[in-house]
Amino acid sequence: MCVGATAARALKTVVQGILLSSDGEKLNSMNLLLYMAPIAVLLLLPATMYMEENVVGITIALARQDFGIVWLLVLNSSLAYFVNLTNFLVTKHTSALTLQVLGNAKGAVAVVVSILIFKNPVSVTGMAGYTFTVMGVILYGEVKKRSAK
Repeated sequence: MCVGATAARALKTVVQGILLSSDGEKLNSMNLLLYMAPIAVLLLLPATMYMEENVVGITIALARQDFGIVWLLVLNSSLAYFVNLTNFLVTKHTSALTLQVLGNAKGAVAVVVSILIFKNPVSVTGMAGYTFTVMGVILYGEVKKRSAK
């Protein structure tokens, strides 16, 4: 399942890179987001309804108890919009590979912050994986610097 999710994420990033930088396809980041968001809803909504029992009923009950939950959902949706827009802009101005490397670096930073703040335990295998991830990010940065010269 994890390998499939990673492959799907990489495929999405490569396709968005092609759509944003191709001469034949004149999509800008806003238009791409306009086309991709409804597709994401159509794919994720049934999965959410299946995996999260009674999620709509629970959300409505929470909103009736405290209307602040509605503002939190609006804030969350707005942040997700800007994250997606930023991803598209990064892909357009760099490359799909750079976006994937940045995503891996973000994951490693999140783990370090989690360890420091929440004292979450990490296995030796996990530490080795994060070490390889950080080394890969550093090597990618070095290769990009050298190829720019």
